[in-house]
Amino acid sequence: MTDIFDPNQYKEVKIEINQNMLTKGGEINLAAKDPTLQRLHIGVGWDQNQFDTDPLDVDISCFMLNRQGKTRVNEDFIFYNNYEGTDKAVIHSGDNRTGAGDGDDESMLVHLPFVHFDIVQLMFVLSIYKGEEKGQNLAKMRNGYFRLVNSDTNIEIVRYELADDTEERPETAMLVGVLNREGPKWHFVALGESVEGGLQRVAEGYDIIVGSA
Repeated sequence: MTDIFDPNQYKEVKIEINQNMLTKGGEINLAAKDPTLQRLHIGVGWDQNQFDTDPLDVDISCFMLNRQGKTRVNEDFIFYNNYEGTDKAVIHSGDNRTGAGDGDDESMLVHLPFVHFDIVQLMFVLSIYKGEEKGQNLAKMRNGYFRLVNSDTNIEIVRYELADDTEERPETAMLVGVLNREGPKWHFVALGESVEGGLQRVAEGYDIIVGSA
């Protein structure tokens, strides 16, 4: 049996990326999909209803969670007010407040070898900034997606289309996906779980206090 973690085997592994689509509940072993993976680009994109005049500000956040399902320190919460996680394992590229333009509207870079051994999950959340105040919710999103890309090769590994799971959803936040650690392996699960109360409610569940979300 080939050891996919043996660096001498990397050049012999053929990466199949033509079946990279996941739906809600789908899971993939990233090491089996791409044994060369070290730096992971997390990208999210969206459009809004063409008749809406107020821009839809969708934010991506990441919670670095221990075995108790909690953050250890504030830096384990990476979002629009904190661009670098603990040990710089997760880095936010910046806040996009409109979703305008082609390509990823917001993104993060995950350095998998930098993730501290205490961390067993990376939970990714999409939320609408001041959604309740503006009367905006997940149903306002169009053409939403969440994808994982090998940052060194620019090869897309996973794409999760969100349309079916945001349609008619009145909530303002979603647990969109999670990276689960099993020893040296990382598994991605597409969650698509809508959450009431926005980012603030999610953060409080992970022992983080957010002033406004």
